[in-house]
Amino acid sequence: MSGYDYDIGIAGGGLAGLTAAIQLRKKGYAVALWEKNKYPFHRVCGEYISKESWNYLQSCGIDLPALELPEINKLEVSAPNGALLKSRLDLGGFGISRYRLDYLLYEEAKMVGVKVFDGCKVDLLCRREDGFEVTAGNNSVKLKLALGSFGKRSNIDVKWQRKFVVQKPNALNNYIGVKYHIKTDLRADTIALHNFKEGYCGVSKIEADQYCLCYLTTASHLQAAGGIRELEQTALYKNPHLRKIFEQSEFLFENPVTISQISFNVKEAVYAGVPLAGDACGMITPLCGNGMSMAMHAGKIFTGLANDYLQQRISLDNMLNRYAVAWRQQFAKRLRVGRVIQANFGKEWQTVVFINTLKRLPWLANSIIKATHGKPF
Repeated sequence: MSGYDYDIGIAGGGLAGLTAAIQLRKKGYAVALWEKNKYPFHRVCGEYISKESWNYLQSCGIDLPALELPEINKLEVSAPNGALLKSRLDLGGFGISRYRLDYLLYEEAKMVGVKVFDGCKVDLLCRREDGFEVTAGNNSVKLKLALGSFGKRSNIDVKWQRKFVVQKPNALNNYIGVKYHIKTDLRADTIALHNFKEGYCGVSKIEADQYCLCYLTTASHLQAAGGIRELEQTALYKNPHLRKIFEQSEFLFENPVTISQISFNVKEAVYAGVPLAGDACGMITPLCGNGMSMAMHAGKIFTGLANDYLQQRISLDNMLNRYAVAWRQQFAKRLRVGRVIQANFGKEWQTVVFINTLKRLPWLANSIIKATHGKPF
């Protein structure tokens, strides 16, 4: 490893970054990972994971059966007026908080030998003639290869002036997300998506008799309401299912976890010569319930191609081209379908018509679910 500090450096310690780091370290590479927050910490996330990633997570050292997590195989979707659609999820999923899952992966990464710098924000990530460079704080590190898995919108995106950062607000960007953990009396095997004006709210069981309640709406809607509590009372409460949940549940956070400036616009799998994974290269709409599995799957694709490059079987440019093509083949259709659904959900009468149509045509609901999910990887 002469002249390089590490074989691979990963900027961002979410699911894509942590799982890729573990797999690459298991192949014998010197791996460093930077995460701006200190583990464990909460993220805004629906915390329902499609079962397509079950085997892969276990290959990363997570003993999922031992965790006795809730298995989720039913879906409920309600319109703002309360009209309810029920459907089965053929593949299904499971619930676990990001607070717990990320920490388990972080501990596993350290155990296998990944050098983890948490509480350390990356200021610079770039490709050089002879490799890559990461600068965090006062330290610059030279790498053979790098991966950007820094989430929905980071300081690196802003420095790069990526297109989605500079775009004016439209129907697919400038969203905000709000998450709570609650104790409530709901079915453990069901994930519910409850629509309200200009948004929707997902509720599903996680560990320790808790549920994740996470909703998405536009920044303009929040601003017009005057605040989160006011938004909930003037918009979410109009859906009778949400009103019941808010009024009859125990909220476990003093304040919700929030995130702003969420964009579902098209992103690139490789930008400025740097491969990207997870939300950094494309965020599927939360109502599809597949973002976490997609992030890990992208990390797996990157790991295989990174190994080919580091073993000198392919060139760097060839590796980056193959990664971009493989990423598009695996995820582009899902993202397109998700964007179409997202553009119509939260519009009151359209959502009512959409749900009533799906109730009459259950095969169509199943087709939409399949179009936004993949197969076990």
